[in-house]
Amino acid sequence: MNTTDQPTLWSLILKSSVAHTLTYFLMGILAFNFLNYENSFISGALANYMRPTDSPWVAAGPGLQWIRGIIFALAFYPLREVFFGKKNGWLVMFWVLVALGILSTFGAAPGSIEGVIYTNYPTTILSYVEIVPQAFLFAGLLYYWVNHPEKKWLNWALGVLFVLVVLMSVMGVLAATGLLQPPA
Repeated sequence: MNTTDQPTLWSLILKSSVAHTLTYFLMGILAFNFLNYENSFISGALANYMRPTDSPWVAAGPGLQWIRGIIFALAFYPLREVFFGKKNGWLVMFWVLVALGILSTFGAAPGSIEGVIYTNYPTTILSYVEIVPQAFLFAGLLYYWVNHPEKKWLNWALGVLFVLVVLMSVMGVLAATGLLQPPA
């Protein structure tokens, strides 16, 4: 991809928001089911740190990930030639996400160096099972999508999936607040 083919800011915002939301949702669903988040969030080290999984805020989470997608795009845009203009730019993006967003956060997030030093939260390999693959999928999907603008079917497929995730999130909020009741 040469400089004239670089994504516009608005294109990158849209694609980052959709790609992040979809990869976040996919890895979140897998982690919820395989890492027993429902019980982990109400007992042990996470009980005072995480909201219970039936919280309206937890239901809203996937549908609000487009906000983080905007933040990612604003960070990626000045680096677009490195991330999208090079053959393995997605691997560079993946490493930047892991280095800055997971391992070296400024706050004491679980799994970060600061978290290991300053919190009582136990850090194990399970701390990375959800977030590292999500960063990998996000970087790969975004790189592919940005570098293949001719694939209109991809725009439609990812757009439809994004709308479905947001609608499911809204329905989850309605259910968690009692405004949407399952049929009797």
